[in-house]
Amino acid sequence: MSSFNTELGVLRGSHIGNLTDLENAFERETPFFTEDNFSYKIDAPKQTVSHHLVKIHSKKYFDSKKDRENNTEQFLDFTFATQINLRKEFDVRRSGRSEIPALNLKQYSYFTEIKYQKEFENNLIFKVGAQSTITDNTNDPNTGILPLIPDYLNYETGVFGVLTKKINRWFFETGFRYQNTVQNAVTISKTLPRKIIRFDNNFNNYGSSLGINYELSEHIQISYNIGLATRNPAVNELFSNGLHQGVSGIEEGNLNLNTEKSIKNTFSLSGKIKQKLSFETLIYHQNIADYIYLNPENKVRLTIRGAFPLFKYKQTDAQIYGLDISTRYQFSKSLDLKASYSFIKGDDLNNDLPLINMPSNNLQATFRYQIQKPISIGTTRRKLTNTQFEITNHYVFRQNDLLAEQDFTLPPAAYNLIGLRVSTNIQGQKTQLRMFAKADNLLNVEYRNYLNRQRYFADDMGINIILGLKMEF
Repeated sequence: MSSFNTELGVLRGSHIGNLTDLENAFERETPFFTEDNFSYKIDAPKQTVSHHLVKIHSKKYFDSKKDRENNTEQFLDFTFATQINLRKEFDVRRSGRSEIPALNLKQYSYFTEIKYQKEFENNLIFKVGAQSTITDNTNDPNTGILPLIPDYLNYETGVFGVLTKKINRWFFETGFRYQNTVQNAVTISKTLPRKIIRFDNNFNNYGSSLGINYELSEHIQISYNIGLATRNPAVNELFSNGLHQGVSGIEEGNLNLNTEKSIKNTFSLSGKIKQKLSFETLIYHQNIADYIYLNPENKVRLTIRGAFPLFKYKQTDAQIYGLDISTRYQFSKSLDLKASYSFIKGDDLNNDLPLINMPSNNLQATFRYQIQKPISIGTTRRKLTNTQFEITNHYVFRQNDLLAEQDFTLPPAAYNLIGLRVSTNIQGQKTQLRMFAKADNLLNVEYRNYLNRQRYFADDMGINIILGLKMEF
């Protein structure tokens, strides 16, 4: 069981009253409505979000005499979860109506999964299962504003199976999945006079994969995987119609979207060298027919709520490929270094353009020092264990693979962030308390993240300090 509740401010300088000011906002270094005096007070525009989760998980083992003799097992795994999501968005409204939500959404979801797994004595493992998800999304009509996402019921039912087999140095895995999705949506027409339009969509999605792993030596492995999959358009991709306040843009769905169809190939090489150096290299390539993406329309729209950039969901044939490299060097039992590099590129094949919204290439390195021995706390029996100090350097390259006319503004410059984290456990007789302190962007660098749509209006977060506690008993 868990409960998450938060109140988030939305950048006031991204909610602009007219077209001229919006064009100026794209060029300003300091956003509109920026005040000299800092305050923790949150006014409209803002959001309140609550997630309440209840989860039940149970596992039943079937121990036959033969299973015990062969050191194998078979079990049935059951999971049920229900979650309530409450979301309210408050806009700057006239006549004292700013405390009336402009969006008031309540969503119930129910997830059920049952899996059966059987291990056989010849290194063969078989797993089969079924999943069901029901989502009930309802908007409060008293907001006085047409909702971004309509009322809908979404039913997803799927079955899957996985078979793995180890033969000497070879390891094989194959799997399949079938999923049926039913969307019952109640929308409001975009044109006047307003009409209620109902949609009953039915999609059938398929997926399959084949993976092969080979041990070149005791410490080096290579693997190859190929996967085929389809994905139906989601409710927001089909029916969005209005201001998405959290990202300060108007989003429009596309009723003509087709199901995505993709094929993905991956190749990896991993291993260890003299127990000091471990590494993994992953190369991937994916072709996607009817790839769905959110496109900046390079024009703005004036509404009664202000002037905002316009985004529409579109489709194209695309390819995405890249490279991930990660390594770890163990200087001693206490000190190690982790480093990684990610390269990704996407192409819009139909329009012969770079694919937008691709993450920037980046480098990351983390030094970690861990105190091996427990530290006694005074005269008490409590001790500090697993005490760690980490310093991280994250360099993000500029997204150069984009044309100026594809977006409202040019991609932001490259940037480098340094972070620090300290964590430890307080070990008692019956309890364990995990504590950590983390500081992101330690040097308070001014930067803008390409994938953060607030970058059109303002810099990203400066130094951010987080304290955390977790108790186990």
